Amino acid sequence: MNFRFTGITEGYRERIGRLALFDPLYQLKAKIGKDRKDRSIDYFGLGLLTLLFFFENMLMRNKKTGVTELAQYLEDINQGEIDLESEGFEKLARSIVEAFRPPSGKRNARIFYNWETRQNDRVEYSILKAERGDIESNKQYYSLDEHGLELVFATKEFFREFHLSINQLLLRKQLEKGEFVGVLRQIDEMRIDVESLQERIVTIKHEVQRNIVSEETFQRYKNTIEDINTRLTREHEEFEELQGFVGETIERLGYEIQDAREQRTYDYILRIDRELSDVHHGHTKLLRDSIDLKTTALQAAQESLYYVAIQSFNFNQEIAARLVSSPLPIAAARTLIEPFLYLERQVSWSPLAVFEEQRIGAENETEALDDFQDVSTEEERQHLLIQKENFGKVMRYLLGVMGERKQICLKEVVEDMRANRQETWLDNRSFYDFWLLLHQRTPLARKSDEGENHLLEEVTKQLAASDEQLRVIELPQLVNVNQRFTIQDMLFIRELRGTDTLDVWIRNK
Repeated sequence: MNFRFTGITEGYRERIGRLALFDPLYQLKAKIGKDRKDRSIDYFGLGLLTLLFFFENMLMRNKKTGVTELAQYLEDINQGEIDLESEGFEKLARSIVEAFRPPSGKRNARIFYNWETRQNDRVEYSILKAERGDIESNKQYYSLDEHGLELVFATKEFFREFHLSINQLLLRKQLEKGEFVGVLRQIDEMRIDVESLQERIVTIKHEVQRNIVSEETFQRYKNTIEDINTRLTREHEEFEELQGFVGETIERLGYEIQDAREQRTYDYILRIDRELSDVHHGHTKLLRDSIDLKTTALQAAQESLYYVAIQSFNFNQEIAARLVSSPLPIAAARTLIEPFLYLERQVSWSPLAVFEEQRIGAENETEALDDFQDVSTEEERQHLLIQKENFGKVMRYLLGVMGERKQICLKEVVEDMRANRQETWLDNRSFYDFWLLLHQRTPLARKSDEGENHLLEEVTKQLAASDEQLRVIELPQLVNVNQRFTIQDMLFIRELRGTDTLDVWIRNK
């Protein structure tokens, strides 16, 4: 096969996609309809006029265009060529809109055999897109979608990607000739181009975040974004030159105003300067977005692709099994595992270490440490007094609940507090410290040594006699006091000193 024909099927899907844009027009051409004078209706031509109608409204920034407005436009432009009443034109307009945008809401599509991939393929396109409608009058408005703009621009015989650059060249020629009315129209077309490119960049950004799953896909999107960024940079430079040219024209005409005609020309050029500045501002924002897409989105996609590869890498299967299943020569095995080995490490002593900072001072010197400030003696004494007072109150409450009984469990004390609305104690940390300290000091009794058990001083005073003691026995179940505190249940036994109640209790159990 001749090598010149090897790439003939490259980009076959994109070419079919461009041809498929004309399908709605040919579907309209296949429609059979006649007016009241039995004359055939040119659906194909009316379809093209419909596209131009929506395009002109985009130029005029009129977003309220629907079936009613299209029917009125077709009736006005008709001038007796088609003999239909107003209702007939509205029905005609509705059928044309439905051809460009199916009532189901799905996109138009064409199924074809792809000679590049050698399998069935499908392309989708949208000519009209729905805009915000009027709920009160039950009207739906439409505007040209991205593919609709491509279909309109295809009738001008140049590529969609270079439309803005071509408009810039035409704008310069019109400015040089003084055709200021045409310049304003050209600026409106450039504004639409900028808006379309903005939508395309947003679409590419979403595709980059969703579709990059391989290095080939990443490279393809990278090349596309770099081409867009290069073209936008070149167009930005052309905008700068156009702004300078318009500024020079304003300055020159400002000194030549002598009559109303020159004043009208001067007003035109001022309006051109405002409109061009607005489009230039939008294009500058577009350039910044493309730079951000090139640096941020692509970098994030590349990092995501890297981590996906790292996570999907199986060391046992890719390396270990390869070495074990098929014995390799030493050199080949070393080459296989070398990327996973550490770099050579060597620990040595440098003579320059003698010039480092040395510690000077006695060995027993201690460095001052930056630490939290210690609590002062006075603050500690106040805290102990408050804790002793709290423990005494809890002990009085415990003995009050016991009454004449000899034993009681902690769960009963908690339930009694809830019944008497003493829940404030249940949220206090001192309440739980008291039981833990009793458990540690059991059996608890009055002692002659004042320094011992100083925290329980107020507690031991509550015991009735010097020969009485309080024993604490730990129970297996837990007491869920509230959401914050849970404590082990305990049994409190009041007995005479010297009585071994614990052994009796264990034997009974």
